Amino acid sequence: MRAVIQRVKSAAVRVDGEIVGQIDQGLLVLAGVAKEDGPDDVAYLANKIANLRIFPEQNRLLHFTTAEVGGAVLVVPQFTLLGDCRKGRRPSFDQSAPPELAEKLYEELVAALAGLGLPVATGRFRAMMEVSLINDGPVTLLLDSKKLF
Repeated sequence: MRAVIQRVKSAAVRVDGEIVGQIDQGLLVLAGVAKEDGPDDVAYLANKIANLRIFPEQNRLLHFTTAEVGGAVLVVPQFTLLGDCRKGRRPSFDQSAPPELAEKLYEELVAALAGLGLPVATGRFRAMMEVSLINDGPVTLLLDSKKLF
């Protein structure tokens, strides 16, 4: 699994003009699922996201976790995170999970984050979404459960 994590002051997802997920301070998580991902990848990513110390305390830029600042997480499915742009001009999505597996693992990630005590809002799987956010910092991190980067 891959994720782009952005520390935000607020974030929202709209589908057909309707807000389907929204948070104030916290993390916007864009999550992509690879075809070889499974429960271990979900657990790794959920624990990493929940325990990232990326909120400031006075002179320390990266000190508190999301829970410690009373933040929430907005998890948005994004299969394009598995796009491979190394060849040609069109991304290849050969490494992306099929929709049924991707949706199952996406939902497991959402449940795992909630199980770790974080308030979680979501986007809508397989929908055209408009994501808006106010970056805080900005702080943006990349995570990969296979530790490719």
